[in-house]
Amino acid sequence: MRITTNAILRNYKSNLGTSLKNLDTARTRVMTQRKFNSTAEDPSSALRAAILERKYVKNEDYLNIVKDVQSFQDSQEDAAMQIETIAKRLSKQYGLEALNGTNGSLETRETYADAWRGAQESLVLSLNASYEGKYVFAGSDGKEAPFKLTTDPNDPKKQILTYRGIDVNSDDPNDQQILQELSKDSLFVDLGFGLKVDPNAANSADVDIDSSSAFNTSLPGINLAGFGKDADGRTNNIVLLCGEIADLLEQEDFDREEYTKLLGKFDEGRNNVLEKVTVLGTQTEFLTTTKDRLETNSISLSTQIDNVVNVDMAEAIMNFSWAQYAYNSALKVGNNILTPSFIDFMG
Repeated sequence: MRITTNAILRNYKSNLGTSLKNLDTARTRVMTQRKFNSTAEDPSSALRAAILERKYVKNEDYLNIVKDVQSFQDSQEDAAMQIETIAKRLSKQYGLEALNGTNGSLETRETYADAWRGAQESLVLSLNASYEGKYVFAGSDGKEAPFKLTTDPNDPKKQILTYRGIDVNSDDPNDQQILQELSKDSLFVDLGFGLKVDPNAANSADVDIDSSSAFNTSLPGINLAGFGKDADGRTNNIVLLCGEIADLLEQEDFDREEYTKLLGKFDEGRNNVLEKVTVLGTQTEFLTTTKDRLETNSISLSTQIDNVVNVDMAEAIMNFSWAQYAYNSALKVGNNILTPSFIDFMG
């Protein structure tokens, strides 16, 4: 078989081009630290990398949402604990001291009445606590302060507390029905548990979210402070109870029995607040666990992406050095091929 010079040169140029291409590929991998820079280089790895990167971005979104919800939840818990602390001091200190026989004078009771009224204002401020411009106890409508304490224009001695514009002590059944609905107000956030909604909902306002697939950030303030009246006509709201207890203490003819009943009613409200603080603590634990899980997922996905996309630098540099050596060797071979001249073939 006769091998011509042209055939040798063609093969040489082809192999030299391959060596140059391998050198360029190895150099690019060292510079970019990636196994591939286009889908065409490795379609299967590129597809897997795209899927992993989408999962990673979504996981990071959930992680950021959890952190925001945690901060919002912390604000709720702090405000609820403030309310519980104020209520405990009123009940266990001022309430019992006012019943003490040695402190039974009108002047002394008026001092305690002032303390109850001052605490009443503090309770309203805590119930109107906000986080980043959003009121934490306003349910799904956090733009407006949920509670407002005023006096009845027709009876200056009578206080009126409204929640989102509805009198919490209203005798109107329709108002109480509205308050019942507001007490169940919810505001769900997707934390990556597979949010489920009713596909048959007519519009977005009618969407029914599966509560087990999302986290409810709503805590209506009336669930803390109470609303409506009991069978005896006494208010269930601790803010209004503060005012009624103060009024009773300021009466010259002190009704000890009624005061004891009101104080017992206030204790019930304080226990309710304590229950809500406990629930918030449980939810905080849940959010912490969720955050830890998402952070673990983030590390796992980062590792998987690194394995699919990024090169082992030691191996990449070794491959580059070998490709460079192969290319330089090919150039030397080329010199040997092209060395013979026309004179070498004469004679």
